[in-house]
Amino acid sequence: MSETPVAFMIATFVVLIAFFIVDLFVIGRKPHVPSTKECVQHIAFFVVMALIFGALVWTFAGSKPAIEFYSGWLTEYSLSIDNLFVFVIIMSNFAVPKMLQKYVLSVGITVALILRGCFILVGAAIIQRFTWVFFLFGAFLIVTAIKLVAGGDDDEEYHENGLIRALRKVIRITDEYDGERLRTERDGVRYFTPMLIVFLTIGTTDVMFAFDSIPAIFGLTKDPFIVFTSNVFALLGLQQLYFLLGALLDKLVYLPVGLAFVLGFIGVKLVMEALSGNSLPFINGGRPVEWVPEVPTWLSLVVIVVAIGSAAIASVVKMKAVEAKQSK
Repeated sequence: MSETPVAFMIATFVVLIAFFIVDLFVIGRKPHVPSTKECVQHIAFFVVMALIFGALVWTFAGSKPAIEFYSGWLTEYSLSIDNLFVFVIIMSNFAVPKMLQKYVLSVGITVALILRGCFILVGAAIIQRFTWVFFLFGAFLIVTAIKLVAGGDDDEEYHENGLIRALRKVIRITDEYDGERLRTERDGVRYFTPMLIVFLTIGTTDVMFAFDSIPAIFGLTKDPFIVFTSNVFALLGLQQLYFLLGALLDKLVYLPVGLAFVLGFIGVKLVMEALSGNSLPFINGGRPVEWVPEVPTWLSLVVIVVAIGSAAIASVVKMKAVEAKQSK
C-alpha cells in the first residue's frame, strides 16, 4: 500500500500528464536536432525536478518513501542508459531522419510508460498476494548481474519482436517517411508510414528492459506510486541523454560492472526479504526465517550511489587514459 497522500498522487499525475501533452503536441511539433547545450540544460532540469519531487515526497509522505524514490530513480536511470544502445540501433535500422528522432523518442517513451504502468500494477498485485515471487525476482536479478559481468547481454543487436512482425502482416506500411505523419496516401490508397512501427518498437523494446528494472525497483519499494514515478523521472531525461551520449556509450566501459553490482545487491536483498516473510512449506517448514537481517532503505541508496558513481568515475579515468595514450 502507498504511504503517500491521495491528493499528492493526483496532483503528481495531473502535472505529469500536462507535461507529456505539452512535450508531444507543442514541443514535439517543432522537429530539430538538440544542441549539446540544450541537452545538458534539459538533463539538468530533469535531475533537479527529480530531486525536488523527492523532497516533496519527504514532506508529504515521510523520509522512507523519499529515500525509496531516490534509490529507485537512480537505479532506473542507470539501467535506462542501457536502453540507449538499442535505441541507437533501432533509429539506424529504420533510417529515422535526425530531425525526427527527438519526436520519435518522446512518443516511444510515452508508450513505454503506459505499458510499464500496466506492468507495475500487475507486479504490485502479484507481490501482495504471493510474497514468494521475491525468490523468483531475486534469482532473476542475480542471474542478470552475472550475465552483465560475463558480457552475456545481447544489447549489440536488435531483433524485431513478434508484435511488430505480426503488425507488418496485417497493415499496409510504406518504406518512406512523411514527416511526423503516421498515415500517408499513395495513388489514392492510404498507408501507414514507418513512424508507426518505430513508435511501437521503441515502446515495446523498452518494456523488455523493464523485465530487469521493474523487479529491481520492487526490491527497493513495494509502493506502486513510488515505482511508477521513479520510472517516469528516469525516462524523462532519456531522450536528451540519447543525443548527448550517443557517441560516448561504448566508452562507459565499467557501467555494466556497476549495474551488475546494483542488480546483484538488490537480488540478494529480495531473496532475504522472501526468506524473512517465507510461507513456502519446503523452506523452514513454511515459517519465516527469523535470523535474516533487514536491509535498511538508506543502505540501499548508499550502495547504488557508490556503485554507479564508482563505475562512472572509473570509466572516465579509463577514457582519459586511452585518449592520452592515443595522442602520443
